[in-house]
Amino acid sequence: MSIAAPEPKANMGQPVPRYDAVPKVTGQAAYAADVPLFNPAYAYLVTSSIAKGRIDHFDLTEAKAVSGVIDVFTYENAERLKDIELFSKGGYASTTIQPLKSAEVEHDGEIVAVVVADSIEAAAEAAHRVKVDYALSAVTPTASFDSPGTTSARAQGQSALFNEDPSVGDFAAAFDQAEVKLTASYETPTQHHNPMELFATSCVWHGDRLTIYEPSQYVYGLKNGVAAQLGIGADKVRVINAYVGGAFGSKGSVTPRTAIIASIARKLDRPVKLVATRDQGFTIATYRAETRHDIQIGATADGKLTALRHEGTEISSRADPYVVGGTKTTTRIYACPNVASLVTIVRADRNTPGFMRSPPEVPYMFALESAMDELAVKLKMDPIELRRINDTAKEPIGGKPYTSRSLMACFDEGAKAFGWSERSPEPRSMSDGDWRIGYGCATTCYPTQMGPAAARVHLQRDGHARVEIAGHELGTGAYTVIAQAAAERLAIPFENVSVAIGDSDLPPAPVAGGSNSTASTCSTVMMVCDRIRQRLFKALMPNESSETVGRAQSNQGVDLERAFDALGVNAIEEFGEWKPDDAPKDSFEAMYKGHVRLVGGPGLKDRMAYAFGAEFVEVRVNRRTGEIRAPRLLGAFACGRIMNPRTARSQLMGGLIWGMSSALLEATELDARYARYVNDNLADYLLPVNADAPSVEVILLSEEDHQIDPAGAKGLGELGNVGTNAAVCNAIHHATGKRIRKLPVRIENLLA
Repeated sequence: MSIAAPEPKANMGQPVPRYDAVPKVTGQAAYAADVPLFNPAYAYLVTSSIAKGRIDHFDLTEAKAVSGVIDVFTYENAERLKDIELFSKGGYASTTIQPLKSAEVEHDGEIVAVVVADSIEAAAEAAHRVKVDYALSAVTPTASFDSPGTTSARAQGQSALFNEDPSVGDFAAAFDQAEVKLTASYETPTQHHNPMELFATSCVWHGDRLTIYEPSQYVYGLKNGVAAQLGIGADKVRVINAYVGGAFGSKGSVTPRTAIIASIARKLDRPVKLVATRDQGFTIATYRAETRHDIQIGATADGKLTALRHEGTEISSRADPYVVGGTKTTTRIYACPNVASLVTIVRADRNTPGFMRSPPEVPYMFALESAMDELAVKLKMDPIELRRINDTAKEPIGGKPYTSRSLMACFDEGAKAFGWSERSPEPRSMSDGDWRIGYGCATTCYPTQMGPAAARVHLQRDGHARVEIAGHELGTGAYTVIAQAAAERLAIPFENVSVAIGDSDLPPAPVAGGSNSTASTCSTVMMVCDRIRQRLFKALMPNESSETVGRAQSNQGVDLERAFDALGVNAIEEFGEWKPDDAPKDSFEAMYKGHVRLVGGPGLKDRMAYAFGAEFVEVRVNRRTGEIRAPRLLGAFACGRIMNPRTARSQLMGGLIWGMSSALLEATELDARYARYVNDNLADYLLPVNADAPSVEVILLSEEDHQIDPAGAKGLGELGNVGTNAAVCNAIHHATGKRIRKLPVRIENLLA
């Protein structure tokens, strides 16, 4: 055991090394663009330099004169693809804006042409020689909230993922009568995923069958979505991606590029490979949209919340009503009898936003957890005690009980490890030379979600097993925990299990989003393994009752040699489909069609399922220069069953770092005049490095929950970076006395 591989506590698996560690560190792991193709052509995208208008004319003379160029595809000669519905409305698409369909340009960086050549060098050279004349719109493009020309509408009901503005009681009356009142506004910026692996697509046709090599968080969604766009049966499409080099939500839905490349490959009757550039990734995929929040809290003098109102406003594109609607979480976290909320979508001339790690909770919990700290200061109360006073076993909107809630246990253990008791409560009261020191904390939470899945397990007489399920390895450890689940259930060594995922020819699994993957895939694999054990024990105990066989199966190891002798075979295989109890009736049919049927969080019929944690940050702010450092990050988390403490720690540590980054570094800058992204590269888009996070500590609490899923796992991939941005700002206030309500925090905010 080590810091990287924590000692397992009760209800935790072993911290075995990653299943795919050796292939990754030795370069053997093949990502989508690494797959060799026979005689491929290379595609290069040409993207718009305007955000609103139309294409007046193409001059392709110089581009086509480049040696090796095969063709240039524009709306004038590209195949007309069929429309598909937006992912967040129950479809497949990241956006309904379809490039190469007409002369209209709807956002900056929209694909306006695709150059195809015999080499990537020729394709790139020709792409830079494509000349596009635009007829600019008479109206200035709308960049964001304060730009002229925006339109807005209530978000409720515009997305399948956001159907309510939660409320209970009489907020207005309660707030009016409150002994202590707080009103504050908060802002979060545009942010882009920037996964290490670029957005890539390779398409190969074998007759009427298409194989797609693309980094995807949902191979069944991509398979079905592209088939619908091309007008062919989904059984004619296969998606393969054994590894995904980071995604964070950006590779969960079908982006427009895939079907375009597939149609070009079909027309040329030749494999076509595309690897988009880093700057193109800012506009051909999704991003976290900027948000604004108005919070009103009423409380008694001893800190009990009596009224809470959270209004959120989000940016989306003209075409699509994308919304995250984080009030479904913030209105339910603390005990409060009177709650109101409202979420509004503001439409601008931008590409459509999308899921980005903890999509609703990162911006919305920033507002709530900052406001809770402000309230604690106003009450002259320790912010942890304020949360303790308002802790609840039931969510306030519908009165549903939490399946388990270890929030205060996380605060207690985290505070002890962090040294919170050494904190002097007064702002500006702690220092070290020229550095003002601040301690901040915040609640983190994320809904426990799960979805239907299917798996096939093959067990041999020699104790080796193969598991097949179309899950996804995004760097989170999916191979590892799936192998552990099978090894544990079959009572065989971890090393004896091989795992096949990332292929739409395998049994379907849900989208790798919403932190559902471990709960969904492991629950399914465990169920199928149980069926294998049942067959083995039934063969050994043919005359015993089902109850006796069941008890033996639960309590005993199995003698494989004897069992296989009794069966008269050398291998057995089982296939099974699993769905959560609250999943809709069409779940199995939907999963084969690539439609998401996740359930959990506040959406369960009679209970609430969330993972919880407490995050602590130490900041140091130079009293002369305003420089901000975050030398210590600590999180204590309770997430149900931890399948592997090593991979869990890694996920949560990365989340803490990203949460700090979202407070101090990350923001996509917009040129408001032209609705264009400015810092669309890794030199100007600020990301944390080792020196930005000297100490990151993760504490895993033991928690058991029998009301969520068979695996008992709550999911934690998105838990780590929720609330961290608020904890940073709360620490900055403690250090300096300045309250920062707009992210990211800049030095000039502290020098003003």
